[in-house]
Amino acid sequence: MPDQTGDSRSHGSDRAGSLVCVGIGPGHRLDRTHRAEAAILGADVVVGYLPYLESIADLTPGKELISSGMTGERERVAAAIAQAVTGRRVALISSGDAGIYGMAGLALEMLHAQRLNVPVAMVPGVTAASAAAACLGAPLMLDFACISLSDLLVPWARIRRRLEAVAAGDITVALYNPRSQTRVRQLEEAAEVLAAHRPPTTPVGIVTAASTDEEVRVLSTLDRFLHEDIGMRSLVIIGASDTTVLDGWFVAPRGYYGTPIVNPAT
Repeated sequence: MPDQTGDSRSHGSDRAGSLVCVGIGPGHRLDRTHRAEAAILGADVVVGYLPYLESIADLTPGKELISSGMTGERERVAAAIAQAVTGRRVALISSGDAGIYGMAGLALEMLHAQRLNVPVAMVPGVTAASAAAACLGAPLMLDFACISLSDLLVPWARIRRRLEAVAAGDITVALYNPRSQTRVRQLEEAAEVLAAHRPPTTPVGIVTAASTDEEVRVLSTLDRFLHEDIGMRSLVIIGASDTTVLDGWFVAPRGYYGTPIVNPAT
């Protein structure tokens, strides 16, 4: 039966244990939802990537904490499920939204594969894309796509096909995981794909460490943004023909005002 922390579906289990996949937002405590905080406060065990656990330390005194490092997603989810099976209330946390590049999908896959009857709930969170968009203005007012440039789990050929479809469809795109110390070419290829369909003056917004004390906001253009400081904590939003910059704000006019104001260069 649903509770205050989410739509829990028990699949017939009589155990008192439960698993809640919680999106904690982009970083700042003010961007956590009340439902997310309630889910964490109501848990016996909180499982997550160590930096994310540190960001919610104000919610976890007296709770058991289980963490693992980068690329330890399977271990974290397996630990969360193991704790829930023993009858404990578990919060499995992800940054942003747990169902968007987070742990929710993996948790459901593993529960299904193991045929476990564990009550599960999902608690949404503020995504990196929406947090970055708020810093920049209103670039996601119309149709947009989110694409991760990390090819750790998805072949680059498939990611490139998606970029080409978005570019041809004239859709604003938010790029997650745009660049790392060892992975640079992917962002350059993404820029090339989009530049084949969009003018060089197309607005591009870059937000690094959104919703934290280290937040950096940059407005650039398609022909120049690759020269900016972009890393794994950055999110890049590349506009389409209906996007523009108005008084320093990145905007995708939806048409409420009348005739859309578009980028003059398009």
